[in-house]
Amino acid sequence: MPRGDGRLTHDLDPQDAGPQDACGVFGVWAPGEEVAKLTYFGLYALQHRGQESAGIAVSNGRQILVYKDMGLVSQVFDEATLESLKGEIAIGHARYSTTGSSVWHNAQPTFRPTAAGSVALGHNGNLTNTAELLELLHERDLEAGKAAGKGETATSDTSVMATLLSSYPDRSVEEAALEVLPKLRGAFSLVFMDEGTLYAARDAQGIRPLVLGRLERGWVVASETAALDIVGASFIREIQPGEFIAIDEKGLRTEHFAKPEPKGCVFEYVYLARPDTTISDQRVFSVRAEIGRRLAREFPVEADLVIPVPESGTPAAIGYAEESGIPFGHGLVKNSYVGRTFIQPSQTLRQLGIRLKLNPLRDVIAGKRLVVVDDSIVRGNTQRALVRMLREFGAAEVHVRISSPPVKWPCFYGIDFASRAELIANGISVDEICRSIGADSLAYVTLDQLVEATNVPKDNLCRACFDGIYPVALPEDDLIGKHLLEVQDTLPLEVL
Repeated sequence: MPRGDGRLTHDLDPQDAGPQDACGVFGVWAPGEEVAKLTYFGLYALQHRGQESAGIAVSNGRQILVYKDMGLVSQVFDEATLESLKGEIAIGHARYSTTGSSVWHNAQPTFRPTAAGSVALGHNGNLTNTAELLELLHERDLEAGKAAGKGETATSDTSVMATLLSSYPDRSVEEAALEVLPKLRGAFSLVFMDEGTLYAARDAQGIRPLVLGRLERGWVVASETAALDIVGASFIREIQPGEFIAIDEKGLRTEHFAKPEPKGCVFEYVYLARPDTTISDQRVFSVRAEIGRRLAREFPVEADLVIPVPESGTPAAIGYAEESGIPFGHGLVKNSYVGRTFIQPSQTLRQLGIRLKLNPLRDVIAGKRLVVVDDSIVRGNTQRALVRMLREFGAAEVHVRISSPPVKWPCFYGIDFASRAELIANGISVDEICRSIGADSLAYVTLDQLVEATNVPKDNLCRACFDGIYPVALPEDDLIGKHLLEVQDTLPLEVL
């Protein structure tokens, strides 16, 4: 029976899909613990990073069992399912698709048999040399169906990586990883496992976050420190760019497969990461509040109330209010359950648009001059509808402040922005955007002020969506893109 595609937020206004999060990954090695449940709660903490599908793989030392499906973590797993996933090692994944469509076939962890057992893999990020890796598989002349399963086709960069890891019949997964990892380009924070060992790896630029934590009887790796907190693991350190880690009964061992060239994603600080996560020793909430303070200093305005666009605009709005002396208030109430549902919206619901997501408090905003703080503007349709709605509910003035610079360039490292032609900031001025959305004034934080707020050196940050400087070289346009592998009918894995 067909189900809704789960993207009510997009379908309300298909012309204004916002920046879609990177994926969330989690791994645990903890003999004697309920590793599937630990992974479930870890993924729950990372749900904001991927809301299309979820999965968990568990090893009991003899075999790996994978369970995955479309939907939220709480929709995919129940108590009975988790009870059936017994073992000592587990990895989990919450997905938003960047390469490969949002279908069950592309849900992760991805499983492949190997000559000596099997491997399961979860990936956060996006590779830029997927087509080149497919050619490498072709050159290795794999036997039909050997690693991928009969009739299976490569439809994601993750499936290509998993197949490569399984394609060395004379090597262990660990040995294969040290052969494969240096060949990968782009953004990848990986958790993977065989029957006896948990592995983690991060690309040489460290574009996507990945951290290491300690349990009383084990180890945890996760996309964000918030996931460590929820399972009671203590934060040890960030996994370094270009680092490969293996954890088994012999302990933890680590080595570098590439020279570190740090380029952490600055958009993690703006929007992607949870505010209670720590990146590069900086609490994300504190960074966002500091961005708001800098916005207030750079772009002051006479107003009566500062309100956030919840939830991602809240810390910056608090900072703006603190610095400006304008009272902070909650003028918009967010429906927390609208972001994902398996009910297809009707045309009537689509016409309601943003009202299904945000409802103004008339008695709070009526007659007030408002400063509305949001994290970013992509196409502008959401902000246009929001400004119109606030005026309908009685706002005297609406001044929009954005806690990131104008987004002018697409991301190829794990965030699914609109294409460059669709980005409202590409080609028109701030004043023109202001008129387009109907605000009384509009201001973005400058890139230099954003970088200073992170306390990370500018050269150590990927800023490509703001300045177009990509730290990892991009291939030709026809060799990159979300559906790259789904249109390459000539390279099924069973033939490679």
